Amino acid sequence: MSTADFSRRNPTKQFTLKGVKESGQKLSDEILIDNIRWFIIFRWAVIGALILFQIVALIASDTLTQLGIREQQDWPLAITAVLSVANFAYIYALDFCQSSHYNSPSINIWVQIIVDLLCLSVVVHYVGSTATPAPFFYILHIALACIFFSALESLFVAIIVCAMYTIVLLVESGMFLQVSQSILIDPKFSSESLHKGHVLVWMIALDTLFLIVWYVVSRLTLVVRKHEQYLRDAYEQIHQAQIAKDQYAMLMTHQLKAPLDAIRSKINLIKGGYCGQVPAEIEEVLSRIDKRGHSMSHLILDVLRLERLKTAGKNTDAMEYVDISAMIDKCVDKLEPLAKARNIEIKLSAQNFLARGIPDQIEILLENIIANAITYSYDNTVVDIVSTLESPNNSAIVTITDHGIGIEAKDLPNIFDEYFYSPRAVLHNQSSSGIGLSLVKIAAGNNNLQLKVTSEPSMGTAFSVIFPNIQIPKEE
Repeated sequence: MSTADFSRRNPTKQFTLKGVKESGQKLSDEILIDNIRWFIIFRWAVIGALILFQIVALIASDTLTQLGIREQQDWPLAITAVLSVANFAYIYALDFCQSSHYNSPSINIWVQIIVDLLCLSVVVHYVGSTATPAPFFYILHIALACIFFSALESLFVAIIVCAMYTIVLLVESGMFLQVSQSILIDPKFSSESLHKGHVLVWMIALDTLFLIVWYVVSRLTLVVRKHEQYLRDAYEQIHQAQIAKDQYAMLMTHQLKAPLDAIRSKINLIKGGYCGQVPAEIEEVLSRIDKRGHSMSHLILDVLRLERLKTAGKNTDAMEYVDISAMIDKCVDKLEPLAKARNIEIKLSAQNFLARGIPDQIEILLENIIANAITYSYDNTVVDIVSTLESPNNSAIVTITDHGIGIEAKDLPNIFDEYFYSPRAVLHNQSSSGIGLSLVKIAAGNNNLQLKVTSEPSMGTAFSVIFPNIQIPKEE
């Protein structure tokens, strides 16, 4: 048995690229907000690591001394406090303050980078600016600035990094002030001795490395953004071509509908004897023509429905609470003759509820699923329509199950594609247009519904429609 879920996301918008602003210089506010939240979570992890380190230092100070790490002063606690307060401030500014010129995602990221750099500089000073790899964590902030900001803004970050690291080296070497320091690595475990020449070499080497990293990452970022712009332009061209194709399909169906209706009308006049008696052979040929015309008429109506659904989109003004049980009864009454012609019984077991949506689109969705269940069922079988309420989620599920030809696993992901029908479906129903389930998917997307399909070849298929945020009607 194969199962596939089809989300409620509107299929017409799933390929939209929202990651980069039109200028191509920096990421959009939506992407920046997502990354701000990720940085906040990452910073909580760093805070947790600092707290854990302080706990270990209190419990097992002798072990740390044996590893070359001597007793700490209060700077880890101070860094932990600063990062915690800053994290709460970032969350408050992001979730509880109105966005403005002085409170934007870009400003939030800038503040985070500056505060993180200041805290990192304190850590580098106490841990050791030349005896440990701590200064290389500056590179992370340069890379992030290249990703989030324009090339000029990221250059400012690189310059700030160079300035902060230079100040740390000058303070440690005592060129300007003699500052007492508490080096994390015990002197007996380090052969490093700070002197002016050594500090100058480190200063030039790492500042040069920071600028090189900025140049390389910023160039790569510009290349990536350029390719994103190409993708955006290509998507726009595809979108315009799709619109042109849809308009052409709409025009052609309108042009075909009138002459086809006229042809079928004339055939019915001849078959009705209004044009005199015709031989049985000609009447049989006319019946075949009328049958093919009937199939083509259904195809034209499906195409018109498809284009209208695409044009309608997610119109919230047209939404209202729909009685789903009454809608199912309406669809069953309409399709009852089709089921009786093949001796297929439709069994209903529906719990009544109201769902918010566009009535005619929900009718199209349910009617097409039920029609498919009847069409692809074996004769003398049953189609079950069951609705259940999910009280904890305030949702309901309508499941339509047939006992028919089923769908193979390889075809299941494609059944909602326009004009797609599997070889098994063609053998069972040669008049299929391949549009019915496309209507279902678009209607589901327009009404915030989720679809789930479970099928097993030669055993049957179950379509489930999940309705969120339902209401239970009051008893009379």
